[in-house]
Amino acid sequence: MVRSLVDLLTAHASHHPDRTAYRFLVTGDCDGEIQEISYGRLADRSRAVAAWLQERGLAGARAMLLYPPGLEFICAYLGCLAAGVVAVPGVPPRGRADDHRALTRMKRLIADADAKVILGGREVITTLAGVAEHLPEPADVTRVATEDIPDEAAASWREPGLPPDSVAFLQYTSGSTSAPRGVMVTHGNLLDNERVITERMGHTPDAIAEHDHEMFVSWLPVYHDMGLIGPVLNTFHLGVTATLFSPLHFLQQPRRWLTAISRYRPHTSGGPNFAYELCLKHARPELLDGLDLSGWKVAFNGAEPVRAATLRRFTATFAPAGFRREALYPCYGLAEATLMVTGGTVHTPPTLLRAPQTGPHAGQTDAEAVSSGRPGPDITVAIADPERHEELPEGEVGEIWVRGASVAKGYWRNALATRQTFRAALTGHEGRFLRTGDLGFLRDGELFVTGRLKDLIVVDGRNHYPQDLEMTAEMAHPALRPGCTAAFSVDGGNRGDGGGGGGGGVDGEQAVVVAEIAPDMAGETEKITDVVRSAIGDAHGLSVRDVVLVRPGTIPKTSSGKIQRHASRAAYLDGTLAVIDASALS
Repeated sequence: MVRSLVDLLTAHASHHPDRTAYRFLVTGDCDGEIQEISYGRLADRSRAVAAWLQERGLAGARAMLLYPPGLEFICAYLGCLAAGVVAVPGVPPRGRADDHRALTRMKRLIADADAKVILGGREVITTLAGVAEHLPEPADVTRVATEDIPDEAAASWREPGLPPDSVAFLQYTSGSTSAPRGVMVTHGNLLDNERVITERMGHTPDAIAEHDHEMFVSWLPVYHDMGLIGPVLNTFHLGVTATLFSPLHFLQQPRRWLTAISRYRPHTSGGPNFAYELCLKHARPELLDGLDLSGWKVAFNGAEPVRAATLRRFTATFAPAGFRREALYPCYGLAEATLMVTGGTVHTPPTLLRAPQTGPHAGQTDAEAVSSGRPGPDITVAIADPERHEELPEGEVGEIWVRGASVAKGYWRNALATRQTFRAALTGHEGRFLRTGDLGFLRDGELFVTGRLKDLIVVDGRNHYPQDLEMTAEMAHPALRPGCTAAFSVDGGNRGDGGGGGGGGVDGEQAVVVAEIAPDMAGETEKITDVVRSAIGDAHGLSVRDVVLVRPGTIPKTSSGKIQRHASRAAYLDGTLAVIDASALS
């Protein structure tokens, strides 16, 4: 009986030790340097790390994992699981003394998790020595480069005897609407969610055989739940092969993702909606001519709003390369449910509907709602009135509530937040539900996600989803960078120095749009602003207080790439946005 992923470590190493578990494209290119690790070698390295941790009496303690993209993170993560140590994936420092935001987050996570050890690559551990003043006292936190742990240490590894309800790792939430919180994911949660992913994404024995065990290509960051629980751990769960490379290499040249899919022909690969938009932006004829995407069966799209327009354009653009509409796979999940909650039906195109205008949180929108599929096996999804805690009729918009064995244990050392989020009672239902904070509706058993409860913009008594305003703005003018726009509301009495000039002195909530554009478009700011205002007015019947155009890469985002609208709002009100000023050209 499999009690945890640690049991699978032994099974895979025994049954197919020479099979490639992971390959890593060091430069992001298929014809560049490639590192591979077999299941036998993976077991040896993971056990060596585990034994090192066990010998220091760290079972039950927290270990912060700080690694650049690569295979060493996977060995360390599985080593923590095999030692009964609670892994805490984090973003490694880049060694820049001015990178205050990253250092502040890292220090906060180390302190909040009460980490006793930091595991990292050699370069990361060296970098940490240079920023030691930003970390807890060295005496409190041991630092080790896991490459320096000898293979021979594996011989002293001992089975940890892990019960299903023991915490496997802390997944710190992205913090798109609040400060990051550590989600306690148990070994039982991991096994259950891997079962859900396997079933929903059609990772059957036949599919595995058809693809000769090549099941994933991924550039997603492994310190985030989508990149870790999906491509990395589902690969390990199934005993198949995944091809990985750095998120930075994807962002630098999006073609690398599609080229890797064409080369290795995996069953499954995906990312947030912005990734598909980036590929569309770089879809040159010479790229299309060299691609074969016909083997791509599941192109998952999640972690941020899924755009119907993106799905259509991606299908039309890449159909000549063999991409099929049926491969489109919108899905929905969150760290508090380990990862996956709902997913599409394999070999079936996603369902598109006009968003309803009913329910306590229905928005004013003409946008199409994209189905995120059906709940995984033994997962219950309900749409609730967030104030009355009563289930809403089918088709009405409300808060998405979730129940099932994948729902995590709660937030680390935060009993109040755990009770409020993980212990909700729904009238007429037994058991407790997870309140996701997301808005959506159900139709014929499928979930349609429409926005975030806390991000909702209410102007003159009408609800507007910021995602809809952002999409309208980005489609209004090509200068706006896809996935780099933030819409939010401010009180009519507040006035930020974010730029743009708006109607001061008006009472009530007013909408503000902040968008990144290229600096070479600075001379067109007035025209771009007018076009965006007009588009939002026509599409949503909404007068925008300010349209603020800022430099690329300056809108706050979470570690997983989600727009931080609350942080953007704060920067607007504080007058700290990196505004592109046309007057600076003269």
